[in-house]
Amino acid sequence: MNLGIAGRHALICASSKGLGLACATALAQEGCEVTINGRDAQALESAAQQLRKLTGARVTAIQADLNTVQGREQIIAACPAPDILVNNNAGPPPGDWASFTREDWLGAVESNMLAPIALIQAYVPGMRARRFGRVVNITSAMVKAPLVHMSLSTTARAGLTAFCKAVSRDVAADNVTINNLLPERIDTGRQQFMIERRARLDGVSLEQARHTITQTIAARRFGTPEEFAATCAYLCSDLAGFISGQNVQVDGGTYAGLM
Repeated sequence: MNLGIAGRHALICASSKGLGLACATALAQEGCEVTINGRDAQALESAAQQLRKLTGARVTAIQADLNTVQGREQIIAACPAPDILVNNNAGPPPGDWASFTREDWLGAVESNMLAPIALIQAYVPGMRARRFGRVVNITSAMVKAPLVHMSLSTTARAGLTAFCKAVSRDVAADNVTINNLLPERIDTGRQQFMIERRARLDGVSLEQARHTITQTIAARRFGTPEEFAATCAYLCSDLAGFISGQNVQVDGGTYAGLM
């Protein structure tokens, strides 16, 4: 399938590893010029070299901290007019909702709501003027199926979801779409962290913890970053212009609700 985005410029945030790097790879394979971002210079350069070798794409790397105003300004200055924006960032840690501090809440909101909103505000007006734009926010299954220990993630990302739903209706006529991808149990470093946490809490081995978690997934396995990234690439495509304001779950069929 030709996704019709060869030659488009895609900015993928927090993309030196994990889901961000997987999405950058998928878009580069579709012929996009890609700009990747991260805080660790060594990891970022390694990812850029990997992308160039694998795909032959033009790759630009921006070392900047998404969680700061200065970092976001650096990104916008270095990449002023992307056609595709993939918002991604590390998720807040799990924990006891009653123990979260004001600083915990402010940090979650800054990184998982205000940072992506700032980039949407910076880039979507230009997308509208050019009459093409694709925004995909990597959020979380917790937006639709909250778990109490993930309250920081749920709260910040639900706020982003509400903002994007409203904006998506305003910009759809200009061929700009805004959608959210909701991963659950994708086999990345973040998932390994959750396995290690489960093993500590239950006092079991990593293998036992991994098995316990997979039994909560309808598909009885973890998803792959490549499966997730393929969905992202499609939502960024020319073919997906009639899909906007949606929350697309990539969760192995685990979500039990109708909507």
